[in-house]
Amino acid sequence: MNDQTFAVVLLSGGLDSMVAAARARAAGHRLLALSLNYNQRHQVELAAARRVAQALGAERHIVMPMDLSAFGGSALTADIAVPKDGVGEGIPVTYVPARNTIFLSLALGWAEAAGARDLYIGVNALDYSGYPDCRPEFIAAFEGLAELATKAGVEGQPFRIHAPLQHMSKADIVREGVRMGLDLGLSWSCYDPAPGGLHCGLCDSCRLRAKGFDEAGVPDPTGYAVRP
Repeated sequence: MNDQTFAVVLLSGGLDSMVAAARARAAGHRLLALSLNYNQRHQVELAAARRVAQALGAERHIVMPMDLSAFGGSALTADIAVPKDGVGEGIPVTYVPARNTIFLSLALGWAEAAGARDLYIGVNALDYSGYPDCRPEFIAAFEGLAELATKAGVEGQPFRIHAPLQHMSKADIVREGVRMGLDLGLSWSCYDPAPGGLHCGLCDSCRLRAKGFDEAGVPDPTGYAVRP
């Protein structure tokens, strides 16, 4: 496989990564989807990633094991309660140390091996939880790192890190998904799944998801244990 029409898309199974991957497809790319099984609390998102990869026609989907619970340091990878009292100020305990740096590094390795020069990630800097690795400055810095750190970059074949949702509100993202004809119900957002395959409805991610559908005026297909 050596074709620059390919793009490596980071596919968590969440709403944002689904829409970002669809944008890559709409831009004419053939999709190589990468999901990470990092022993996250919400393992159910990996089943969603598989559904989304299939729905978007990804030509290959790798679910790579990487046990970040060995490090801990996050409510998503350690025995730390997921906050349920609303989106607050500051960086929450659901932040996984250096997660997007780790994930993009793996995506970069696959992209170089596959001859791809485009990487897509669904980070957002408006309706999000304040994670530092979702900011435009981070994406720009990683793109510069990719040029310095790879054989392709040194030989004048730079990589492009696309964050097409960077400046969109969650409502904008929902509208974009609808515009592209996506079944947004295939995605998963909840950090702390409730019994019966339901979103808890109270974690930051559930609240932001519900807010997006509500503000977009789009029926929310999500099953919540408690309505946000």
